[in-house]
Amino acid sequence: MMGVVSYLGYPVAYVETLAQSRSVTTYTHGHADAVLRAHRWRTAENSAGYLLPHLRAGLSLLDVGCGPGSLTVDLARRVAPGRVVAIDSAVAPLDEARAAATDAGVQVDVRVGDAYAIDLPDDSVDVVHAHQLLQHVADPVAVLREMARVCRPGGLVAARDSDYAAMTWAPADPRLDRWLAIYRGTARANGAEPDAGRRLLGWAHAAGLSDVTATAGTWCFANAEDRRWWGGLWADRTTGSSYGQQAIAAGLTDTPELAAVAEGLRAWAEHPDGWFVVVHGEILCRLPE
Repeated sequence: MMGVVSYLGYPVAYVETLAQSRSVTTYTHGHADAVLRAHRWRTAENSAGYLLPHLRAGLSLLDVGCGPGSLTVDLARRVAPGRVVAIDSAVAPLDEARAAATDAGVQVDVRVGDAYAIDLPDDSVDVVHAHQLLQHVADPVAVLREMARVCRPGGLVAARDSDYAAMTWAPADPRLDRWLAIYRGTARANGAEPDAGRRLLGWAHAAGLSDVTATAGTWCFANAEDRRWWGGLWADRTTGSSYGQQAIAAGLTDTPELAAVAEGLRAWAEHPDGWFVVVHGEILCRLPE
């Protein structure tokens, strides 16, 4: 994710380079495979449907927080042969993003970058996009201002973020209640806002963006395959990623409880009545001509 970095597993020189940046906060999810396999699943259809009607061939696009690049590549197909730049503050997934672009036959300039100080000139990109970024940064209003700075007059700034408090599921299980409480507490301990979806409109207004269309979108996991995928990746994150370590360090839980939460997630995934909805806020901000 752009604008966030975990100190574990990254070159010391890279961390020192960004040491003075507001973007250096702990990325709650980390970059374990359980996280990246969720990122790889994202496509333009399932994660940027609100933006697609506004894309056309030849537009230039900047993807802020590109991760392993599956969504970036899908967006690049929609605007080809337009120029596409993708940035992320985490080094780890960028080689995968470059490979994804090569495999898809699209041109994407993949770079390490800082969401608070994007290395592009003013008014240089038609569309500036961020998916699941603003919930992880300490100053989302500043990031939106920077996204608007590099966007051309008449262009679009687009953002989509989950709203954890609005997520819901069935059947009820106290272990999933604890999953949500632990995650939200950990994100807040990291200076992040897990309920970002409902705040996007207010953040856009605070950033000086006035022509804003706010919508909502969902992911729904209800069939057996989808439940096992979603429940399994969150169970793996809970016990096998830096998120669980951060939660313990923050005093929010302990190893036995995380194991119980993971067991609850897997049990939910196997339940024939299992149903889970992830709610997202979305904003499309049109810059004045």
